[in-house]
Amino acid sequence: MHNQWDAKLYDRNHSFVSELATDLIDLLAPQAGDCATRSTGGDRILDLGCGTGYLANKIASRGAKVVGIDYAETMIEQARSKYPHLQFEVLDAKDLQYKEEFDAVFSNAALHWITEPEKVVFGIHQALKPGGRFVAEFGGKGNIKAIIQAIHNAVANAGYSENTISNPWYFPSIGEYGSLLEKHNLQPIFATLFDRPPRLEEGDKGMQNWLRMFANSFLNTFSADQQVSIISDIENQLRPVLYQNDAWFADYRRIRIVAVKE
Repeated sequence: MHNQWDAKLYDRNHSFVSELATDLIDLLAPQAGDCATRSTGGDRILDLGCGTGYLANKIASRGAKVVGIDYAETMIEQARSKYPHLQFEVLDAKDLQYKEEFDAVFSNAALHWITEPEKVVFGIHQALKPGGRFVAEFGGKGNIKAIIQAIHNAVANAGYSENTISNPWYFPSIGEYGSLLEKHNLQPIFATLFDRPPRLEEGDKGMQNWLRMFANSFLNTFSADQQVSIISDIENQLRPVLYQNDAWFADYRRIRIVAVKE
């Protein structure tokens, strides 16, 4: 089951997802058009999993031409509403049809939602021009480890089997993902795995907000009353490790990677 996306709630309570990755654009280094030297008018960049368009707009503000794609229609509708001057399309990253159209493919906090990564990497390679670059950040090995364990415990405590929930995420190691890129002639030139626990919005409601936004693919299999009970159990488990100074944090671990099409 896919996660369901409330675009307005995402922008209101989870804008940190985009804001934390603003420096990823520096790594992308989008090139603006120069009429004197570039007939192309600057880099053409695909923002894969663009969400509500915040980072696509940041990239465009540096003079590049951006196409933002996301499989969630609610996100694309919000992006088009916020940034009507940019191009956004509802597309599945597992089925990219572009052929050597982009100088760069950029992705933030999206690739860990796709459990068939090889299809995505193949499409990225096809979409890039020769020498084009792929710049991405997403959940890496060990991401939300404590949260996932608490989810499984809470489901078991409620009397349900492990099979009740399926894992919607893909969190690879650097070695695993680097090998996948190389297999498809994308040469990694930079890779890092690092902890970055964000502070969640709305104080004591932070963790339940996070769960309802990012883990609703499993929550929605339960009744409203069961959801309240399970969320409470998860909070009780996590409070000693992820709650401090009247705020919740999420135990994020990110993989950040740059690769070039050979």
